[in-house]
Amino acid sequence: MLHHLEINVANLEEAASFWGWFLPELGYEAYQSWPSGRSWKMGATYIVFVQTESDHLFPVYDRRKTGLNHLAFHAEDAQQVDIMRAKLIERGVPILKYTRDMLDDPNHAVIFTGPDGVLIEYLVAKEQQEAHL
Repeated sequence: MLHHLEINVANLEEAASFWGWFLPELGYEAYQSWPSGRSWKMGATYIVFVQTESDHLFPVYDRRKTGLNHLAFHAEDAQQVDIMRAKLIERGVPILKYTRDMLDDPNHAVIFTGPDGVLIEYLVAKEQQEAHL
């Protein structure tokens, strides 16, 4: 089990605004708050966002380089993916991919970017879909 994940962000207020909406939608609760960071927790696992120090802001995040590529979160079912997609659109978050009708993708997912360009996937995996049949 993952204990915690810590992500440096270019703009803590922007990140806290986005993640402070998104993570509670998935069941995470606000956990810690201090001048340079915020965290949200679910069970024994928590996710931390920390303001990047100004002398380390560049180069900016690029998921194709060594390091974090993307974050993927479980959805309860395909309906939850659809609901989240609608909420993301309502908030003006650009959707990169939506797999509802893509026959070549075994998962049902909505894929988008969060602050700093981090790719985020909210999905119900094929195994989960089969378990609901």
